[in-house]
Amino acid sequence: MKIDGKTKVIGIIGDPVEHTGSPAIHNFLAEKLGDNVVYVPFHVDRGNLAEAVRGAYGLGITGLNVTVPHKQAVMAEVTELDDAALEIGAVNTIAVSKKGYKGYNTDFSGFMRQMDHDSVIAYNREVIMLGAGGAAKAVMYALQKTGASKIYVLNRSKSKAKEIFGKSKNVEILGFDEWEKIPKSPDRICIQCTSVGLSPHDDECVIKDDAFFDLVETGVDLIYVPRETVFMKKLRERGKKAYNGLRMLMYQAVASYEIFMDREVPAQVREELYEELDP
Repeated sequence: MKIDGKTKVIGIIGDPVEHTGSPAIHNFLAEKLGDNVVYVPFHVDRGNLAEAVRGAYGLGITGLNVTVPHKQAVMAEVTELDDAALEIGAVNTIAVSKKGYKGYNTDFSGFMRQMDHDSVIAYNREVIMLGAGGAAKAVMYALQKTGASKIYVLNRSKSKAKEIFGKSKNVEILGFDEWEKIPKSPDRICIQCTSVGLSPHDDECVIKDDAFFDLVETGVDLIYVPRETVFMKKLRERGKKAYNGLRMLMYQAVASYEIFMDREVPAQVREELYEELDP
């Protein structure tokens, strides 16, 4: 691309940030849409976050994605928060506004758009959610917004899960080893929100007992490397539907780009991006 005096700068801050695939996604969108913008990664240590945000604003950087470990801490460095970021308690996108940066969370909207694309309907259905980390917070917000009838949260630490989700409506919290307390019914969705099964440990599964998967009709694993996790294989072996998190990754990135550039990314470009990510 040609860089000139009118080129906008967007990027990502994190620690580490060298592994990120976000530059490829956003620069692909910029090229396809003909936008004069470039996306770059910035490594920001934990102790330098406040200075980095102030410096970015002073330099006129249009917006930044925010990844670990800064998603919570950056909330103190923005001048405004959207409703989703405030409710979830995490920010993954900041964009320039009149007085500073405004914080957003596009993880939940990315998840919702994937669910819509794959026709996974949570409304008035029971959902099992595995894990209670940062990704799970966005998933919980989305499930509550879409009207899930009941959400079983299974986590290694019940006390941690209760601290995070104990006040959420229609939620029951169990340990991973307590899954048999869930009444038998095949018509459930299961969202796998942990990092168990992530490459290179792609032979692992957070719940190993095959009988657990008889409780589930459709599963979504937020992991996208590998493309098919053990969690997904166990479901598919039983004739169940299973999806990875690649479309969530794409949709949350597209939502960030739309915020940065104040424009909609057409459906055709989104599909071209997905094919680029999963050739």
